[in-house]
Amino acid sequence: MPITPKHCQTLELPKVLELLAGFTNCEQSRDWALGLQPHDNYVSAVKEMTFTADAHRLTNRFGYPVFYKIKNCAGALKRAELGSSLTLRELLDIALILKTTRGLAAWKAQAEGDTALDPAFECLYQNHALETRLTNSIVSEEELDDNASGELADIRRKIRNSGLKIRSQLDSMIRSPQIQKYLQDPIVTIRDGRFVIPVKAEYRGEIKGLVHDTSSSGATFFVEPMSVVEANNEIKILENKERIEIERIIAELSAAVGECAGQIGGGYDAAAELDLYFAKSRLADRMRASVPELGDGGETVLKKARHPLINADKAVPIDIALGGEYDTLVITGPNTGGKTVAIKTLGLLSLMAACGLMIPASDGSRVAVYDSVLADIGDEQSIEQSLSTFSSHMVNIISIVREAGPGSLVLLDELGAGTDPVEGAALAVSIIETLRRRGARIAATTHYPEVKMYALETPGVENASSEFDVKTLSPTYRLITGIPGRSNAFLISGRLGLDPAVIERAKELISSENTRFEEVVSELERTRQTLDEERNAARLARVEAERIRAEAEAQRSKLEADRERELEKTRRDARRIIEETKLRAEILYEELDEIKKQKDKEDFGKLLTRSKAEYRSAMKELDELSDPVVAREAQQQGLPRPLEKGDIVYVHTLGKEAMVLKKPDGNSVQVQAGILKVTVPIADVSLGAPKKQKDKPAGPRKRGASLRGVASKAERNVQTELDIRGCDSEEGVMELNAFLDRAVLSGVKSVRIIHGKGTGVLRAAVQQRLRQHPSVESFRLGVYGEGENGVTIATLK
Repeated sequence: MPITPKHCQTLELPKVLELLAGFTNCEQSRDWALGLQPHDNYVSAVKEMTFTADAHRLTNRFGYPVFYKIKNCAGALKRAELGSSLTLRELLDIALILKTTRGLAAWKAQAEGDTALDPAFECLYQNHALETRLTNSIVSEEELDDNASGELADIRRKIRNSGLKIRSQLDSMIRSPQIQKYLQDPIVTIRDGRFVIPVKAEYRGEIKGLVHDTSSSGATFFVEPMSVVEANNEIKILENKERIEIERIIAELSAAVGECAGQIGGGYDAAAELDLYFAKSRLADRMRASVPELGDGGETVLKKARHPLINADKAVPIDIALGGEYDTLVITGPNTGGKTVAIKTLGLLSLMAACGLMIPASDGSRVAVYDSVLADIGDEQSIEQSLSTFSSHMVNIISIVREAGPGSLVLLDELGAGTDPVEGAALAVSIIETLRRRGARIAATTHYPEVKMYALETPGVENASSEFDVKTLSPTYRLITGIPGRSNAFLISGRLGLDPAVIERAKELISSENTRFEEVVSELERTRQTLDEERNAARLARVEAERIRAEAEAQRSKLEADRERELEKTRRDARRIIEETKLRAEILYEELDEIKKQKDKEDFGKLLTRSKAEYRSAMKELDELSDPVVAREAQQQGLPRPLEKGDIVYVHTLGKEAMVLKKPDGNSVQVQAGILKVTVPIADVSLGAPKKQKDKPAGPRKRGASLRGVASKAERNVQTELDIRGCDSEEGVMELNAFLDRAVLSGVKSVRIIHGKGTGVLRAAVQQRLRQHPSVESFRLGVYGEGENGVTIATLK
C-alpha cells in the first residue's frame, strides 16, 4: 500500500520538502520538489538515491553548476511550432533556457567520470546560434535591438536623422525674436508623435500650422508649423515601416524557435530534473547529511541521527536501530525527554530516504525501504467529531492495525494513554502483539511499567530509554537502547516545588511490585551511567596516551632525520677535504720525484722516501677521522685573547697546527694548515705559540720543501725555484722575501719565481718587489719552455 499523505504530514515530511523547494531555480523543479512522494519500491528508491548521491559527489568535486531562473515555456513553444509569433518576453525566456542548458552541458564536460545523471545531461539541447541571435536581437521585452536586421537599422537611422532635422528647424524658429513673443515657452515638444511648439492662445493665427493639442487651461496651443508637416509625415511613414519590420523579425525569430521547439522543451525538462537533484545536494549540505545504505530486509540502523527540522547545532544525535535483532522498540522515559522526537526522527528519515534525499546521520547508516509508514503521534483531539484524546488515538490505531503488514513501519506515541492505566497498559501490549503478528516493525513510546516488563520478557522486543540526569534533574535527550527508562515524576515534581510530604505519600501508594521494578530500573540506570563515565574517562585517557605516543614518535623521527642529515653532511665535508688533500699531495709527490731526479745524493733520496711515508701515514689518519660516527672529544682549551692574523693555532678537527690568514669573521676563522686553506669554527681551535717562535709550515709552493718541515739546511741552500701560485699579492711578496734571503745566503745567482698567468696582479706585485730588492740585479719573464709569462727569472748580485 502506498505511503499516504496523512502519515507524511504527521511526520512533517512536507516541511522538509518546503526546504528542498527553496533550493530550486525554476517553477517545474519547485513543483516536483513539493510533490515528492516516498517510494514504496526498493529498486525505485535505490535509483532515486543514486541520482542524488551522484549529484552530491559531482558538486563536492567541481562545485555547483549555474541555474538561471528559467520558466516553463511549453505553451509558447507549442504556438511557435504551429507558426504563431511570440512576444519578446517569451523569446527572452526561451533564450534563457538555451543559455542554461548550454552552461549545464559545458559544466558537465569538465566533470570527469560517468554518473547516473548522464542521460539527463545528454538531453540538454544546445543551439548557440539561435541563443546568440535571440539575445543580440532583443534589448528588452518591449524593444528590439537596432542590429536585429539591416533594414531595421536603416529605418531607425532615417527616423533619427529626420527628427534631428525637424528639431533643428524648429529650434531656429523658437530662437527668432519675431517668433518668441508668440510662444508660451521657447521649447520643442511632441504631441501625437509629431514635433510641435507651444503657442499662446491669443497668437494662434500668427503661426501657420496644425493644432494637435491644447493645455488644460486653454492658454497654450501646440502647433505643428507648416514648414515641418512634410518632415513629420515622413517620420510617420518610417515608423510604420519600422513596425512592419519588427513584426517580420519577431515572426522570423519565432519560426526559428518553432523549428526546434521540441528539443528546447526537452532541454528545459532535463534542466529542471537536474535542478531538482542538485537542490537535493544543496539540502544535504545544509543538513550535513550523508548517503544511507538502502535495504529491503526491513532493518534500519541510524547512527548519530538528527531530526532535520531541529537546528543541527542544538540537536542531540541519537543511535536507533530496528528490524535486526528485534522488530519492536519500546521507548520509555520522562516527559520532554525526547521520546517523541526519537520516533519522529526514525519515521521522517525513513521517508526522506525513500524520496531519494540524503539523511542527517553519520556514514554507515542503513535505512529500510518500507511498503508503508504508519504513525499515530501527537494529540489529535477533535471537538467537532466529539472525540476525546483517547478516542482520537484509537481511531488512528484501528486504521493502522488494518493497514499494517510485513513491510510496514508503525510509530505509536504514548500508546494506551488517556484511559485507565491498567486497561491502557493491557491494551498497549495487545496492540503491539497484534502488529507483530502482522509482521510490522514497531517503535512505540509509553510510561506503563507493564509494557516495559513485556519488552524485558518477550524475545524480539527491546527496551530503550531517554536518558535523564538525576544530578541536574534534566533530560540529556540521548537514547539508550537495552535499558527501560523511568518517568521520574516524583523527582520532577519535587524540583518544581511540590510538597515533599505529598511526594512521600504518593510513593507509599505505589504497589510494592512496581516499587521493586522501579528500583531495579533505577539501579540499572545508575550502573549504566557509572559505566558510561568510566568508559568516557578511559576513552579520554586512551586518546591522550595516543596523542603523547604520536608526539614522541614524531619527535623521535625528527631527531633521527636530523641525525642522519648531520652525519651525511659531515661525511660529505670530510670526503671533500680528503679529496682536496689527496690531489694536492699528488702534486707534492711529483715535485719531490722531480727533485730526486735532479739530485745524486743517496741520503737525500732516503729523506724524501721517509717524507712520503710520513705523509701517507698522516693521510691514513685523516681518512679515519672523516667518519663522524666515531666520536672524538675536542681538546678545547679556550682562547686567552682574540685571534690576530699570523697567529699559530692548533686545529683539533685536523689534528695539526695552522696559521691564521685573516682576522676572525663572526664564529669562524680562515687558517692555512700545510697546503690547505680552510675555514674552521673558532671553538675548534686553541692558540699556539706566536708565529715568530715557530718555523712557518712548508707548503707545496716551495719546490723541494718537506711536508713535515724536515728539510735540511743543505736543501734550503740549493733551492732555486719558488712556486707562489694561489697566493694573494701580500702573501706572495712575503714568500718571495724569505726565498730571496735564503738564495742570497746560499750563493745562488739565478732563481725562478712561478707566479702563474691569471689576472697578472701577482706577477706585477712580484716584479715590483724585485725592482726594489737590493740583492736583485735584473729580472725578466720566462721564454718558451721556461713557463713564458707565468714565471719570472731573476739574477742576483
